[in-house]
Amino acid sequence: MTLADKLKKEFAFIKGNYAVLVASWILIDFAMELPATYYSLYVLKLGATETIIGMIGLFSFLALASMQFPGGYLADKFGRKWLIASMTFGVGLSFVLYAIAPSWHFILVGTIIMSLFNSTYQPALMAMISDSVPSERRGMGFGLIMLITSASTTPGPFVAGLLYNQFGLVQGMRISYGIVVALFLAAAILRTLRLQETVTDARRPRLSELFRSYPVALKESFEVWKKVPSSMFYLFLSGVIVAFGFAMVQLYLVIYAVEELLIDEALWPLILTALFVTMIALAVPMGKIIDKFNRKLPLLAAYAIFGASMWLFINGDLVRLFASLALIGVGQVMINSAFSALQADLTPQAQRGKVNGFTNFANFVLMAFGNLLGGFLYEHVSPQLPFFIAILSVIPPFILVLALVHEPAKREE
Repeated sequence: MTLADKLKKEFAFIKGNYAVLVASWILIDFAMELPATYYSLYVLKLGATETIIGMIGLFSFLALASMQFPGGYLADKFGRKWLIASMTFGVGLSFVLYAIAPSWHFILVGTIIMSLFNSTYQPALMAMISDSVPSERRGMGFGLIMLITSASTTPGPFVAGLLYNQFGLVQGMRISYGIVVALFLAAAILRTLRLQETVTDARRPRLSELFRSYPVALKESFEVWKKVPSSMFYLFLSGVIVAFGFAMVQLYLVIYAVEELLIDEALWPLILTALFVTMIALAVPMGKIIDKFNRKLPLLAAYAIFGASMWLFINGDLVRLFASLALIGVGQVMINSAFSALQADLTPQAQRGKVNGFTNFANFVLMAFGNLLGGFLYEHVSPQLPFFIAILSVIPPFILVLALVHEPAKREE
């Protein structure tokens, strides 16, 4: 068998809905990263303060959390395709407010609208990926998505820098957000034309049904834990605890490196490349390992690696920081691929939207409070304390997965 034949066989699962989602994800991920490089400076230029930027972030997280329950319920009851396609249009058009904003108030409104649309279709998106990838290829499927999204973000800061140098901050950012709108609409059209529904008897709900769905969605989203194995609930708990721990330090890595470890600011982007390069290099191999052996061991290893990476960071010099960021990349690849694959294995197709919605809701809420608590402890108690809490936060998830999460004898299709 030639190398071409081997590759064709290895990646034969990239077809249909999965291929459409991957192609559209490349457009969306590049679009999102393009203005992210100078986002904070842009909002400051529009009259905001650092506190207002934090307030905008808080409202964004709350909006992201608010629609997870109805999003998951709607995905399971009415289908995935219409939700994914229509909400992608909504997210894209919300960025018009970013592009034309005369003041930070437009950014706040745009953020809330964008987050509401985005959160509504995220459960359907993850459910459709689980529906569309064979159970024996789920590790590879989720790993490949991480590879493609990591690679597609790489030129974003470079293009943003070119626009900044050519047009200045405000005009360059307006052009960036114009590109975001165009790429999101292209992705929405692609999803509308090429996605195939995976839910039997799916139909588009009436507007009145959407408003009435929230209390029903909330009730069914809590009741979903009675319809899935207990291992799925313990897996969920482990994931949200780790997300909280990482949120404690995520915003403060660069501040700690520069102010406490005295690393030159100009070196930080170079150090950060260790994270992205590691994720790109390991995404496919790690997916293959997860598919060939099991999901649980890589997840346990990832939790331990994350704790080790934080220890290296606290006591970092230039070499240790490179090692720490590389380990964070390894841990993220392993957690995302193994967790997503195991979640799909444990969750029946009819419940995936609600499980994804509940998981996303809890993650967003805990990450929002993790950011706030981490910042408070960093500023008022000790810069090292959030990192030590992040290290301790991997211990309960490790024990939960080791003792209470069991891979199913037969994976859900």
